[in-house]
Amino acid sequence: MQFLFPGFLAALAVLSVPIIIHLFYFRRFKRVYFTNVRFLKEVKEETSNRQKLRNLLVLLMRCLAIAAMVLAFAQPFIPLSEGVKKGEKAVSIFIDNSFSMNALSKDAPLLELAKQRAREIVSAYQVDDRFQILTNAFEGRDQRLISKEDALNRIEEVRISPETREMSKVLIRQQQCLNTGKQENKIAFVISDFQANIADVANFKDTLMEVNLVPMRAVRESNVSIDSAWFESPVQILNQPANLVVKITNRSDEEAPDVRLSLRHDNQTKPAGSLDIPARRSKLDTIPFTILHPGWHEARVSITDYPVQFDDDYYLSFNVAEHINILVINGFQTNKYLTNAFLGARYAHLENADARALDYSKFADYQLIVLNELDDVSSGLATELKSFADNGGNVLVFPAQNGDVNSYNALLQIFGAGALGPFEPNAREASQLNSEEFVFRDVYLNKSANLRLPATKGNFKLNPSTGEHILTYRDGTALLAKYRAAEGALYFSAAPLNDQVNDLVRNAEIFVPMLFKMAIAGTKERQIAYTIGKDEVLESRHQVSAAGESIYKLKKVAEGSVTPQSNNSGEASTTAKAIGNEFIPEQRIFGSKVLLSPGTQVQNAGWYKLQLQGDSTLAEFSYNFDRRESDLAYKSFDELSEGLPANFKVLSENAEANFSQVVDEQERGIVLWRWCVIFALLFLALEVLFLRLWKV
Repeated sequence: MQFLFPGFLAALAVLSVPIIIHLFYFRRFKRVYFTNVRFLKEVKEETSNRQKLRNLLVLLMRCLAIAAMVLAFAQPFIPLSEGVKKGEKAVSIFIDNSFSMNALSKDAPLLELAKQRAREIVSAYQVDDRFQILTNAFEGRDQRLISKEDALNRIEEVRISPETREMSKVLIRQQQCLNTGKQENKIAFVISDFQANIADVANFKDTLMEVNLVPMRAVRESNVSIDSAWFESPVQILNQPANLVVKITNRSDEEAPDVRLSLRHDNQTKPAGSLDIPARRSKLDTIPFTILHPGWHEARVSITDYPVQFDDDYYLSFNVAEHINILVINGFQTNKYLTNAFLGARYAHLENADARALDYSKFADYQLIVLNELDDVSSGLATELKSFADNGGNVLVFPAQNGDVNSYNALLQIFGAGALGPFEPNAREASQLNSEEFVFRDVYLNKSANLRLPATKGNFKLNPSTGEHILTYRDGTALLAKYRAAEGALYFSAAPLNDQVNDLVRNAEIFVPMLFKMAIAGTKERQIAYTIGKDEVLESRHQVSAAGESIYKLKKVAEGSVTPQSNNSGEASTTAKAIGNEFIPEQRIFGSKVLLSPGTQVQNAGWYKLQLQGDSTLAEFSYNFDRRESDLAYKSFDELSEGLPANFKVLSENAEANFSQVVDEQERGIVLWRWCVIFALLFLALEVLFLRLWKV
């Protein structure tokens, strides 16, 4: 047995006081009157013996009561470990307030039980100890040590939050805060459900800080979530059906029957059927719908699931252009086949331009640029085409039979493609069409059908025959090759488009879908949904308002104000400032693009409109909660304990346990001062009984 405050043991000298009282007070002589003196001796002996016994028992009770009170102040304990921390302590308590803590533990959510645990831990320490209360938000105000009273108040403020953190990052954050204090004793508590996908506590290597893991356990570990959604086609076309693919996952060990799926689009909710999802499996379902108007569209896919509901909705937004714009740059004359190919498509808009009179600033308005047999490609045009392709556009090149090979080679070199050999006037036939590439994917119902492939009476040779072959000659060289360039691509034909040399223009089943798919592939595929908490950059076209201001804001519901700033590089920039659901994200302008970084300002799932001035919408972005919290697979006590260093402990007490006492025992062993107080009261009660009821 040890004592927390052994100096109080000196007070045991007070035991001399009742002894002195006994020696002097109880030995005073008393006068006794008797009517008959012959019984005096007998009465005197009997009374003296009984009085001595009572006085000795009273003395003993007084001494034991004083000794018990002294021991209570000295706080005795039986240590459960070798060292006992004395003096002031710095205590950090992490309360996991992620969505998974909404799961139920008997009658209460795990978060409420976690807050009760945190209060009991704080109560177990002294008034002069210092505390940190940390949540998944990693707020700046929580990165300092506060008093016991402030810590209890901060615990009451904790609410469910969309953020989620790996445990190793939480421990690093706790370590940083504890190191700011002057206390030698640094103790960390982590109260969490310890989901398997974030419980990487073994990655924390510090061996000086004492770490206590406090696991929370839900009664029912089951959840069905919508993990993601995407379109089958990268570009959605007006008045055409769109197929939305949805991935739904059953996170429980039991089958989830009759999971009902619905889609809300254009302010209408459409039932999309029901699914039976096996345990621990995922299913894909396709929801078809028709796009009836151009512009920005908002959609939400939903299921019904309980009790974890944050992942039952998936928000997405996408833009449908009114027209697909194609620019044909002609060398000698226009090509009627190119013009006629898009006549039947009202949403396709084709423009012809002379190579000698080009406006490079308008290239960004097109999705596909076709070079139609130019005699030569200028270095300026080649550079602009590369920039156009890097930003998501597609370039299709048909070289002229007598064109300048060196200028075409310069273009290929900019795109990192092969070299173009001299024109060879030999008749050749294509033998293979790449139906796996986007240009011809999903074009033909029967891929094994015998298509009439194009034939040429002459062609240039691509040396080496690099890139991705779209159409291939019998000898394995490319008739049409694709070269990727950042977010776009260069399509290069080895043969001119002239129908006297190349009969591709007469193969409508190949020529028309090829041009169409190249055009829509040149519409840069935009991300339809983002994840809250991830540091993702949003991109949009830069516009200058009539007032000359270039401060963008994202708006969901509320109105806000702006605070422009500038950075040292001279680029346009602002820092994020949130007011309600409207805020100014950090933004940088690069040429025709603006890059936005919302940071931690987005807190609610839904649609956010990008605005520059007034109520006009420049773009829309959809945000969803992080699906890492959807998996309710927790680490067990044994899994948590496995491989932990000596400074880690797992406190796996049941829900009814008094955690203040648990912490006391962990800190100092089995605490005995409460028993000392009980025995002191018992001894005083016995003394009173002896004095009142034992008559001499």
